[in-house]
Amino acid sequence: MDRVISGVGFVFLAASLGSAQPSGGPYGPIDQTYEIPKAAHVYYVAPDGKSDATGAALAEPTTLEAAIARVVTGDAIVLRGGEYRTGGLVLNQGITMQPYRAERPILKGTQVAAQWQTLRGGVWRTPWKRLFPAAPLGWWQRANEGTRTPLHRFNNDMVFLDGELLKSAGWEGELDAHSFFIDYQGGYVYLGVNPANRLVEITAFDSALVRTGMTVHGKSNDHKGPVIRGITFTQYAYRALEVEGKKRFTAADEPTDEPVGPSDPSTYGKEVTGTVLENVSITFCSRVAGYFRGDGLIIRNSLVSDTSTEGIYVIGSSDVLLEKNIIRRNNVEQLTGYYPSAVKIFNQSYRVTVRDNLVLDNPNSSGVWYDVGNRDGVFVNNYVENAVNGFSLRFRAGPRLPATSSCAATAASIS
Repeated sequence: MDRVISGVGFVFLAASLGSAQPSGGPYGPIDQTYEIPKAAHVYYVAPDGKSDATGAALAEPTTLEAAIARVVTGDAIVLRGGEYRTGGLVLNQGITMQPYRAERPILKGTQVAAQWQTLRGGVWRTPWKRLFPAAPLGWWQRANEGTRTPLHRFNNDMVFLDGELLKSAGWEGELDAHSFFIDYQGGYVYLGVNPANRLVEITAFDSALVRTGMTVHGKSNDHKGPVIRGITFTQYAYRALEVEGKKRFTAADEPTDEPVGPSDPSTYGKEVTGTVLENVSITFCSRVAGYFRGDGLIIRNSLVSDTSTEGIYVIGSSDVLLEKNIIRRNNVEQLTGYYPSAVKIFNQSYRVTVRDNLVLDNPNSSGVWYDVGNRDGVFVNNYVENAVNGFSLRFRAGPRLPATSSCAATAASIS
């Protein structure tokens, strides 16, 4: 039976399971062969590229880092397939990034740990310099949640053993075959299983790419967002992607504090506009797949999976479209008291459309959350299954959300 809930200029239609009309896909990344972009300059990059190479020819690729520093508005970076263990890339130009033909470039935020010392009691350790200690934001209620979520779970480091994400432990004596411990003071990572002949990957970067509004590489912000297609980002501490606004945030900052207080939408969301992600995969980020700020954002046919507090986080942005994505397995660390959601749309965002997505496997997380201050959002033809709340809405006034979406084995929360 359909329900209509109204109040303070707000109308919400919650559709029954039978009336939802998801398209049937295809959802998530679509395998395809990419043509070389018709760009002013095309830079070819490869995992084994040379930083001093121009990258102008397929046979003489440069590095991704060098290309990011050189590109200007309208240029393109074409990535050969393979693993790029890199991060901390910063860009402020409107460019295209895509694979070469049907190849599969994978950006990884981890490095391989190969030097291990055997200790007593079935414990091994390795020195590690790139650590990412963190703490919950100030509004987290330790008095209520401290017995359910240990503080070390909020650190942003991740360790993978043969591809398996290990769980953090509080000290060496708590280790088992599926956990790790970090001594931040000494700078060591500990395992409870013999790493010999195993692939151990430890986070070394807390971002893959940040699209900043600041001056970088000797260039001023052109206000144009990147177009990113067909690339996988995985195993990043904190987040893989971020599109900044006027401010620069760290893991210790409240990420939604732009704008602050009721604001005219003409005064924010303009630093970077028109960002596009298509056929992108973002997986295994210790906090968020991506923070996205700026009008005209499109995320389409992408996969966002195995994140912690949020998957896709849209902040202070207008005219946004999320379409035909697969968004799954948020809050893999099972943090409590942190209001996790696979998709969050926060802080005075206007006309954000969430249409025809699959939001799956979030038993410790909400599915899609529109928070206070959103206006004229649309949540339509989505399928949400196995979430704490399939659709959460917090409002004071204004938005109209005609929701014709399925929420199976879950619930809706409206307040």
